[in-house]
Parts: sequence; C-alpha cells; structure tokens
Amino acid sequence: MIGPLVEPESVPEWLRPLVKVSGEVDSKTFTRFSPPQDAYTRPAAVLILFGEREADGEPDVLLQRRADTLGSHAGQVAFPGGGAEDGDDGPVGTALREAEEETGVVPSGVRPVAVLPELFVPVSKFAVTPVLAHWAEPSPVHAVDPAETASVARVAIADLADPANRFTVQKAGAPWKGPAFEVGGLFVWGFTAGLLSVLLSLGGWEREWDPGDVRDLDEALAAFQARLDGE
Repeated sequence: MIGPLVEPESVPEWLRPLVKVSGEVDSKTFTRFSPPQDAYTRPAAVLILFGEREADGEPDVLLQRRADTLGSHAGQVAFPGGGAEDGDDGPVGTALREAEEETGVVPSGVRPVAVLPELFVPVSKFAVTPVLAHWAEPSPVHAVDPAETASVARVAIADLADPANRFTVQKAGAPWKGPAFEVGGLFVWGFTAGLLSVLLSLGGWEREWDPGDVRDLDEALAAFQARLDGE
C-alpha cells in the first residue's frame, strides 16, 4: 500500500502535509532512476522517523552515519533501513526492524503514518520503500553495532531547511549532481539528501536556497572533514 496509513488529522499539524501528499506522488517525484526492465532488484525499506525535540518541541528527523568499513555506501549518512528479510511484515516491518537493529529505537513508540513509492538505487540495486513515521514515544538511540553504524543523530528540520546548510554537489567527470546538506556535524548527500530535499518541499518546510552553489563532492567532503578535525 502506498499513501497514508492513518488519518492525516491524527498526526501533529506540522506533519500533516506530508501524510496527505503521500498518496499523490510517484517515484518520479523523488528520483529520475528506474530499474532496467527485467533487472534484478532487492527489496529494502528505510524509516523516515520524525519527532519533536524535547527542548523546544520543534520537529526533527533521525539520521545515522554508516560505518566507514561497510562494502556499500560506507561513511554516508542515511536513514535507518536495509534489505527485506523473510518474516518481515512488508516494508513497514523491514523499516522498523532495521531501525531497531541499527539505532536501538523502540518500535512500540513509533507510529508509521505513510508509505512512499518504491525508489530504485542504481549503485546497490536496492528497490527502497520509504516509510514515514511519527516518534510518538521517543526512546534513546545509539550506534548499536559499530561495524554497521558510526553514529546516530536527531537533526532539526529547521536546520536542514536553513539555506546556509544547503548546496549542490557534483562528482568530477560524472554527469550526476544532487543536493547536499552540512548540518549537525553530518555531511548528507546522495540518495538520503535527495529524499530529504523533496520532503522539505512537500512538507512545506523549504526555504529559498541557492541550488546554483555547486561544489565538487570530493573537495567538499575533504573540506568538511578538515573542519571536523580542527574542532
């Protein structure tokens, strides 16, 4: 099922636009990639877990940085998630299981509210279903297995929407370019940044920013790491 899993009026007001629009979008809203005909893809799901910060009640989202030793997407910032397994109760079950295994989030405190269209990730051949959820009863989170997850963070939506934290990255010699964020000690790019960028727009959170600020990906990553090392 794609679209809302609950009545939009039953979620916090700031989250309602995303829940409402979830049934009106398709994969092309988020990505230009589609799997080649008859190509092998592996089903996967990610949990896009929105909560409210305890200090001020402002909305945030749960992100993690993958371990540098992983075989795919090493060191990248991502939503909790991974490949489907036998016994999972569809994409929602996969997303919740993976989030618990990677970040320690307690599934009973998470309320899935919508399912987005399946998105193809060419580099890993995953067909990823994003699951939107509200963190009704937040629980402590941490990097459960350092071999998989380097760190876990709750990032404020306002910080992601801040134009000072947004730019575009491009790989030298490659036609690809896409949005990126530098926020909360994290450098977010690729699939996750692309998804976040669209969600900011659909959720009504986006502020005017400069997509023409295009930076070389490797240089931007090196500069970010140098700043972290200097702190």
